[in-house]
Amino acid sequence: MQELTIALTKGRLAGQTMELLGRAGYTCEELGDKKSRKLIFTNEDQKLSFFLAKGPDVPTYVEYGAADLGVVGSDVVLEENRRVYEVLDLGFGRCRMCVAGPPEARALLDSRAMLRVATKYPEIARDYFYHRRQQTVELIKLNGSVELGPIVGLSDVIVDIVETGSTLRENGLDVLEEICGLSARMIVNQVSMQLKAQRIREVIGNVREQLEIGARV
Repeated sequence: MQELTIALTKGRLAGQTMELLGRAGYTCEELGDKKSRKLIFTNEDQKLSFFLAKGPDVPTYVEYGAADLGVVGSDVVLEENRRVYEVLDLGFGRCRMCVAGPPEARALLDSRAMLRVATKYPEIARDYFYHRRQQTVELIKLNGSVELGPIVGLSDVIVDIVETGSTLRENGLDVLEEICGLSARMIVNQVSMQLKAQRIREVIGNVREQLEIGARV
């Protein structure tokens, strides 16, 4: 049995991923130990290793072969644009990437006026405005609460992930346009897909089967 290493996104996504993998027959008791200081968690019987990483780092680990597979939000896949295979939409972690701002900013969008856009996702924003809308914008990269951008006059609009929209509404902002839907995705290293094809396809097939069962329930 070939060994596989899987990179998981820290936080809720890791828990949801392990729940799904468990239903597919892949487990790791070490990951359940909240007191553990280990960085690599293993299931020797199944020849599986897991490690936790920040979302933006997961595609990097997978691209360079430090992990054979990874699970990360599709927002990260789109933003990082790494050389990996995206093989499964896992269906959880659903949300939307949106353009948001004060209601009056809708007129700026409609008129294709020059916009200042604050975002944590400059590559996604650039692709959307330049290629899909053919609209010139000035992109301002932020790492914190991008909702502040329009409120303090830094930007006209923002591009950000929206789950419920409650934070936007509480700050007087609206969803103006939806860029795309988002969810957790399984990605695979391109070389691993060739060298460990049988084992990886087996994992993908078993996980896909559980997703199909879940869809029927």
